[in-house]
Amino acid sequence: MKKICFVIMGYGKKTDPTLGKTFDLDKTYHNIIKPAVSAAGYECVRGDEVQESGLIDRSMYGLLIHSDLVIADITTFNPNAIYELGIRHAAKPFSTIIMKEKDGNIPFDINHNKTFTYSHMGEDISATEATRCQSELTKLILIVEKSCEVDSPLFQHIQTVQPYILPQEEYMHLIKELAEKEKIIFAQVEQAKHEMSEGNFEEAIKHWKRASEKVENDSYFIQQLALCTYKNKNVSEKIALTDALSIIKTLEPDGRSTNDPETLGITGAIYKRLWLLDNSELEFLERAIRYYERGFTINSDYYTGENYALCLELKIQFTTDTDEKIYCKVQARKTREKIIEIINQLKEDDDFLLRSDLKWIYATLANCYLALGIQDKFEEHEALFLENTTITWEIETYQTSKEKILALKNN
Repeated sequence: MKKICFVIMGYGKKTDPTLGKTFDLDKTYHNIIKPAVSAAGYECVRGDEVQESGLIDRSMYGLLIHSDLVIADITTFNPNAIYELGIRHAAKPFSTIIMKEKDGNIPFDINHNKTFTYSHMGEDISATEATRCQSELTKLILIVEKSCEVDSPLFQHIQTVQPYILPQEEYMHLIKELAEKEKIIFAQVEQAKHEMSEGNFEEAIKHWKRASEKVENDSYFIQQLALCTYKNKNVSEKIALTDALSIIKTLEPDGRSTNDPETLGITGAIYKRLWLLDNSELEFLERAIRYYERGFTINSDYYTGENYALCLELKIQFTTDTDEKIYCKVQARKTREKIIEIINQLKEDDDFLLRSDLKWIYATLANCYLALGIQDKFEEHEALFLENTTITWEIETYQTSKEKILALKNN
């Protein structure tokens, strides 16, 4: 899940009152800020993308408080930008970056803050300067993200004051309002994720469709649309899977194989489910194995690896070739042992416990240890998985895999 960076600044051409010089601030946003923010892994949203008018409204206040990062470009000292910066400083102790064109003074109240400066020619920004600033701003964003250093004057001077936290219910109501306007991509994405967390896949489909229509060929939006489509229980499972397959196949134009682990994993999952619906079509299982194997071989992806192992064990029940049975059994065991080795390496990372996929790592380890017959490790990691999620469909997905492993062990 991408974090949100909210950008506050003037829009279009604005004149600096002290310099008498006019700057095209849209050039700053599109040539420096947006590409730098995207490179740092954030979803970039500018104030004019959520406002219905020039007034500071409910959505602006909510995003100023809730956003993971705020960048304030105070070039030309736009009154709204200065006011919005004050709101952010009053709400959050850190994760706010001030930037400005290099000429002119900085207001006294914030002149002790570190300010990112750039050179603007007025009508445009040179390609060399844009490239330099993109790189430097991306580095600064990652430093700010990791350090959590207090940058708000309020929290620097009054250390007992508590940050304001926007209640999740209020934030989701705000996102729903923005999503209904059907023009804010990040709102569509946030609403889609919320519907998924509630198990409302049919509603999530609507938002992923809108997002994918606004940004053509975005693989993430297409992947999530396919995922929700095959999980939608309001149509027959065969229709849902067939529809999902046609969606995910758009990421393999002209039949070319992909190297994207998410696409490989979702495609493998669709073929696996098609086979579970009709065991007579062994080709579905063979295709699932090929997609999962590719994902694991190319990317050492633990999710595709675990499903590759499971599909190999499922195949044992339906092949009459003795050598094939032995190969599938040995390969499944080796794969699970390799997955445990891969995840143990991930655990050495200082940020391991902050990973967004932590619950699925625990679920995968639980399944691996269960299949390998290491009961204490299985119970330990199953408990960790359940501690890290309360979402019904995620728990059901894990339980389904667990039951298949137990059934195979008992055969």
